[in-house]
Amino acid sequence: MTAIESNDTRFSTAASPAASARPAGRTWWTGAFAALLWLAAAAVIEFWPEIIPAPYGRELAILAVLVAALLGLVLATGPFLGKTAAWIRYYGPWFAVAAVGLGIWEVLTAKLALLPVPFFASPQGILEVYIDDWARLGESVLHSVLLLAKGYFFGAVIGFTTGVTIGWSRAAGYWVHPILRLIGPLPATAWLPLSFFIFPSSGSASVFLIALATAFPVTILTWSGIASVNRDYYDIARTLGASRWFLIFKVAIPAALPHVFVGLFMGLGTSFAVLVVAEMLGVKAGLGWYLQWAQGWAAYANMYAALIVMALMCSSLITILFRIRDRVLSWQKGLVRW
Repeated sequence: MTAIESNDTRFSTAASPAASARPAGRTWWTGAFAALLWLAAAAVIEFWPEIIPAPYGRELAILAVLVAALLGLVLATGPFLGKTAAWIRYYGPWFAVAAVGLGIWEVLTAKLALLPVPFFASPQGILEVYIDDWARLGESVLHSVLLLAKGYFFGAVIGFTTGVTIGWSRAAGYWVHPILRLIGPLPATAWLPLSFFIFPSSGSASVFLIALATAFPVTILTWSGIASVNRDYYDIARTLGASRWFLIFKVAIPAALPHVFVGLFMGLGTSFAVLVVAEMLGVKAGLGWYLQWAQGWAAYANMYAALIVMALMCSSLITILFRIRDRVLSWQKGLVRW
């Protein structure tokens, strides 16, 4: 017997880049305009004298030229590059906006020095961090990923198990629900003093805080999904001779999975915020530690570089979770609106 689907489930995903790309026979004027803007940004970086000298200005200009060349390649080859070309065409307006933003950033910082130093770093300053301090920044990223993976895994498992338990059992819900209402709304960072006192190391305390931040939304959304399953599904399954465990694992949990993934998305966001705070207290590596170190030395270029890495890291994790969700819930395609 297959899993019984929930009729109330709805999915809406953004139009794919391939579907939104322009036909191959038409000139991609947006890409041509974006390529010209990137060439203009490269010219500004290379030929406009700097008031605040910074290394790697030429390297930054070369990067801008390479982006323009990539856009020109997609413009010339059309759909030859396949999905890559479709993706670049879809985000063509963003490439144009990014070129304008880079040029304005360069002028306001390195060229005219209108923004106060050292609080505002130039694009060359950010590139300098990635080239000269990549080892320390890379080590911090690795520590953050490992710490986040541990806390998020334990929090997701605990939250999912608790949500299924209280959603299925009235007795469990009677005892656990008041505790969730009392402790759950509290921010995980409020437990910082107690966690560092209870746990033997700052690493284990950080894992606990991240797991706590993850577990609450996963528990609530899983519980909501289990509780909202149509009772007719259970009646039909019982009529066919389904056991109690079959009802849980083959009916309740599959029908509640869309809610579970919403909880996982929410838990990922909250756990990432707690990760940065936890790493600022007592750990020797990590993006949070790197940010605190950069602020202590007034190395604002390092701080901005770390913030960009954090944004890309969080965006990548969300994308991976979306892919997992689509793969796990692929059996619902054709039954719901995608």
